[in-house]
Amino acid sequence: MSSSSRPRLRPWTCSPATAPGVTPSPTPSARSTTTGGPEPVTTASPTKSGFDARSFSQRLTSPVAPYYLLLGATTLLLVFGLIMVLSASSVTSYAGGHGSAYAVFNKQAMFAVIGVIAAVIAARLPVAWWKRLAFPIYGLALALQMLVFSPLGVNVLGNTNWIRVAGFTMQPSEMGKLAIVLICAVVLERKRRHLARPKHVLIVLVPMVLLLLGLVMAGHDLGTTMVLALTAGAVLWVAGLNWKFFGGALAVAVVALGAAVKFSGNRSARFDAWLGTCVNEHTAGCYQKVHGLYAMADGGWWGVGLGASREKWFWLPEAHNDFIFAIVGEELGLPGTLAVIGLYAVLGYACYRLIATSKDFFVRLATAGVMAWILAQAMINIGSVIGLLPIIGVPLPLMSSGGSALVMALVGLGMVISFARNEPECKAALAQRPSMVRRTLAVMPTHRNR
Repeated sequence: MSSSSRPRLRPWTCSPATAPGVTPSPTPSARSTTTGGPEPVTTASPTKSGFDARSFSQRLTSPVAPYYLLLGATTLLLVFGLIMVLSASSVTSYAGGHGSAYAVFNKQAMFAVIGVIAAVIAARLPVAWWKRLAFPIYGLALALQMLVFSPLGVNVLGNTNWIRVAGFTMQPSEMGKLAIVLICAVVLERKRRHLARPKHVLIVLVPMVLLLLGLVMAGHDLGTTMVLALTAGAVLWVAGLNWKFFGGALAVAVVALGAAVKFSGNRSARFDAWLGTCVNEHTAGCYQKVHGLYAMADGGWWGVGLGASREKWFWLPEAHNDFIFAIVGEELGLPGTLAVIGLYAVLGYACYRLIATSKDFFVRLATAGVMAWILAQAMINIGSVIGLLPIIGVPLPLMSSGGSALVMALVGLGMVISFARNEPECKAALAQRPSMVRRTLAVMPTHRNR
């Protein structure tokens, strides 16, 4: 779909002949029924219990669809994630010295509250503010990422990409994802006239991207580096850069990825396990993969029931984090896993609609970046759990335990929600709809004086 195209205007939003939100009166027939003329022709309408495919399609393509779909899918994933974190972490939380089965959940819930507040603020910011914030956020992300190499840095499972401040650990590379989205979108918008000559754009943008990627990779976090690279690539693709650039970038990425795997014993073992060298769970690099598949297999079609996972009893490492999707499959079966995948698909569709209909070049690029960030990370995580990809170690967005990842994902989606609600057609349609208070009062009974 062309970036300048617009969906057909719907009668509940606006039309050329009527004021926004006003339903036009039916056109009178050419001859009145009182004079003996023919009855007006009526069309059959579907029953209330039936499914109206046309109405459903119209709602999916309406100007307010991206706004409501983003809001709904984000909320459902967040709530679903909190429930699964509680289920997956209860055993290890109680036995890990916390003295409570709710310790990990309480911490995740606290970050969820912080993230929701940040997302609400982000959703209220106008587009111009995000353009102004791009360079400050990028600079802050670089500064925080450099701190991982200071005494504040913390090594977690071989990766030095965390810092500990006042008893809390945070992962600066999560802010780097938002920084990559904004800096790419702003630079490409400013250099839009030179996109036909990529060197004028890339000479500015590529060093900025590579600097952040290099700092993350220096901490041995290959998974986050891949997500950052895919995010930047998606923004460049939507900007319309020449395909030859992507061919060269892909070749360089493959060589760099091969070197990263070759010269790391841990990554090599995981890559070999992915290729099928696992004889049993005790083979190097196979334990987590095998027990993740055990969890999915135990769940079967319908799951063993919420909270009834066996693998979370110290069998599956990182059950509440990188492998939370395996616990979803074990406890809730195929319906649970399909629900999670479906919600990510809804997020992807909503972002696509916004990219396809927005006239603002910056909005299209930033939305594409957030879309790639969330969906690429989800696909890598789910692919690792079910064995389609080697285990790389990235969390499932909005669902895995982890404060930094949760807060920044909510901020990124809050930004896209702000883009959606500030689109002219969506803004006009929302303005015509009654507030929640008015809708509530409308159904309350009125007391008449007798």
